[in-house]
Amino acid sequence: MPPVLDFLDTNVLLYALTAEEQAEKAQSLLAQPFAISAQALNEFANVGRKKLRMPWEDIHEAIEAIVAVAAIIVPVNEKITLTGLRLAQRYQLSFYDATMVAAAIEAGCERFYSEDLHNGLVVEKQLMIINPFV
Repeated sequence: MPPVLDFLDTNVLLYALTAEEQAEKAQSLLAQPFAISAQALNEFANVGRKKLRMPWEDIHEAIEAIVAVAAIIVPVNEKITLTGLRLAQRYQLSFYDATMVAAAIEAGCERFYSEDLHNGLVVEKQLMIINPFV
């Protein structure tokens, strides 16, 4: 199996479920092999419930569907946390964004798709941040 080079941020997962113009691009990213973090699943559940007012059953089904197609799900552990702290300081990222970036690096990804980070930023000479919606 070829390496998974794409890491998807929580906002890509959320847009895939919406009727907004970003949905088509988000769905196309989900159709290719991708990696995510367990943190993204947690954030998805939180945003789905609080902002989108999704029923718990729908959140559960959506997360199960994401888990079923994700090539890699990176767990949140002490290594991710410590790397995230270092990346937050070095690249001026929020801590939670930095832990997602740390998970992408841990998975060996080369591209991190997110609308929340600086488009074109290269982290640790390995991971390029790409805003798929611009």
